[in-house]
Amino acid sequence: MRILMGTYALSAGYYDARITSVPNRTIIRNSFKEALDKNDILISPAAPSIAYKIGEKKNDPLAMYAGDIMTVNVNLAGLPALVLPCGVVEGWSTGLPVGLQMIRAAFDEEKLLRIGHIFEQTLQGCFFVPPLVADEWAY
Repeated sequence: MRILMGTYALSAGYYDARITSVPNRTIIRNSFKEALDKNDILISPAAPSIAYKIGEKKNDPLAMYAGDIMTVNVNLAGLPALVLPCGVVEGWSTGLPVGLQMIRAAFDEEKLLRIGHIFEQTLQGCFFVPPLVADEWAY
C-alpha cells in the first residue's frame, strides 16, 4: 500500500508539489549538517508512537505512513541512520517495543555501527522503560 501511495504522489497531478520540494530537501540537509557539525551523533525516536500490533493498522494506510514521519527527514537528507530497540512499554501484555534512531554524518557509517553496537551491548539483558514513554502511557 505504501508503494502505491508513493506512486500516486509522484503522478502528474502532484508534479508541481514534487518540484517545489527540492528547496525543502536542501533546507533539511543544511539543518542536519549544522546539527552534526556540533554533535557526533543525533538521537531521536524512531516513530511518533509505540509499535502497534501486527495487522492493527492494515485498514488505515495513512496511519501506517505517518509512522515513518521520524525517519523520512533523514532519508531526504541522505544521511545514514540506525534504528535500534531501546526498551519496551511496561504493563502491556505483548511488551511493545520503543525504537531509538541514531543519525550520523554522511559517509560515516562505520562509526554509526560502532556506536550502535556499544548501545546494544550496554542494554543487553536490561529491561528499560524510557521515562517519557512510561509517563505518556501510564497504566
